[in-house]
Amino acid sequence: MLDKMTPNQRLLVAVALSVIFFATYTAVFPPVQPEINDAPKSQAVELKQDNTQKSFEDRVVDAVVGHDIAQEESIQVSASNDIVMVKNKNFILRMDTLGRISSKELLQEKFRGTDEKHAQLIPAFGAKPLFLRFVDPDINKEASSMAYTASVAEVNLDGAPQKVTLTQKLSKLTVTKELTFYDDGHYDVTISLSENQRYFVYLGQRPEITEQMMTVSGAMVYTDDELVTIIEDGDAEGRKAFSGVELISAFDQYSATIMYGFAKDTNIIVERDRDDNPVVYFDALPTMSFHGYVGQKEYKVLKNIKPVLTNAIEYGWFTFASKPLFQFLSWLHGIFGNWGWSIVALTFVVRMILYPLTYKGMMSMQKIKKISPQIKELQAKHKGDPQRMNKAVMDMYKKHNANPLGGCLPMLMQIPVFFAIYRVLLNAVELQGAEWILWIDDLSRMDSYYILPLLMGASMYYQQKLTPSNFTDPMQEKVFKFLPVIFTFFFITFPSGLVLYWFVNNLFSIGQQFIVNAQFKNATDAEEALARSKKSEKKVSEKNDD
Repeated sequence: MLDKMTPNQRLLVAVALSVIFFATYTAVFPPVQPEINDAPKSQAVELKQDNTQKSFEDRVVDAVVGHDIAQEESIQVSASNDIVMVKNKNFILRMDTLGRISSKELLQEKFRGTDEKHAQLIPAFGAKPLFLRFVDPDINKEASSMAYTASVAEVNLDGAPQKVTLTQKLSKLTVTKELTFYDDGHYDVTISLSENQRYFVYLGQRPEITEQMMTVSGAMVYTDDELVTIIEDGDAEGRKAFSGVELISAFDQYSATIMYGFAKDTNIIVERDRDDNPVVYFDALPTMSFHGYVGQKEYKVLKNIKPVLTNAIEYGWFTFASKPLFQFLSWLHGIFGNWGWSIVALTFVVRMILYPLTYKGMMSMQKIKKISPQIKELQAKHKGDPQRMNKAVMDMYKKHNANPLGGCLPMLMQIPVFFAIYRVLLNAVELQGAEWILWIDDLSRMDSYYILPLLMGASMYYQQKLTPSNFTDPMQEKVFKFLPVIFTFFFITFPSGLVLYWFVNNLFSIGQQFIVNAQFKNATDAEEALARSKKSEKKVSEKNDD
């Protein structure tokens, strides 16, 4: 059964086992995930089931932008043809007869999927970027069957921006889309109507090119007060409206469809489809200009287009820590030129920052181990009197300057750091196709030879051998000994970058434990030598007195 688990399920089981064990051993409660509040400029509107209470316009809007979107779009996808192809060495983008971005294919080898085909960012079904819907049902019906014409059929991007004009001539209305495409994957667009009609422009469904592993996918709205609202797939409820929006994004683990550059009063709406997934669109003007991007969430690319777009890189509720960590990791990459060695360097820096705290914790564990026989004697002596027993034990700790929670504090401090780094490595598209050494040629994929997970498990086991344990429950001790085996099993299918971080972290822990063990032994030997010396002096003094 375990061999049929997905990576998500494997990780969940591993985390569950670890939490159960450490909760029992340290009595430490895990941090509670904070809720993400909607921006003050957003307004949630519940969908009413009673259509008789709605205005005619509201019922028309529901019919246009409600649950029928996915079905209508799936019909149109087979009926439309591509009329424009925009390409360069990195991608091929196509637009169809309905004036939509119908596909974008990434040509780099590192972006090939598990089926070894080039990554396709635009799903075959669902709303597509730049899709227009009119509130007027007659105009909307005609627009769904009338093809756009293009000013040019093919555009080759060689560094200079290229313009394309799409035109749709309806019986009472002419729609014009003027687009300018750039080498880095972003585009400018101006939509204009020959007369005033209410309509909506769609962001499009999120890309679906990577296997999700403990990552969030869905839609994001980022407002000018720097607040993020994320609606995950399957969790869309009712309709939400936003203003003062800096960017909207439909995203998966590594890629996103983004639109930005709206007027402050643009009304951004998030609806739900039949599967409770978010569908994002906005209320457009007769003449509307904005910008868009379809591609991978590469930090440098997004920053060079417009710095605010880097907020489309989503790290979950640990964004506050993960974002600066990634920036530091990127800085290290600028030095080493290799993402693998950058991960090693990042791990080293983090361990050095936490060294004073972990050192105190390790020394405290050594002291507790040393006095554990005396603690057991006190517990046996005062077995029938818990109050006296606790006081005697605490006095013993105080006498030997040992903190029973000293070993827990370093672990608690490392938990947020670990999760922050974990989110960074899991969401960094830069790791795709990134080589480290020898057989590791893609840090975003599992080690096909299983060498790195096995090394990680072996290092974890050796670290346990060096670390003093203070278990009083034999069952806890047995579970603890099996943790390296459990973690090795679950880490086998994890991305190599994550396994590399854990492995290197274990190596640094082993080195630090060697130092602490040696220092504690030297200190203990010195204390014992001093005690023997004092005892010898006392005997000589007593002999002389006689």
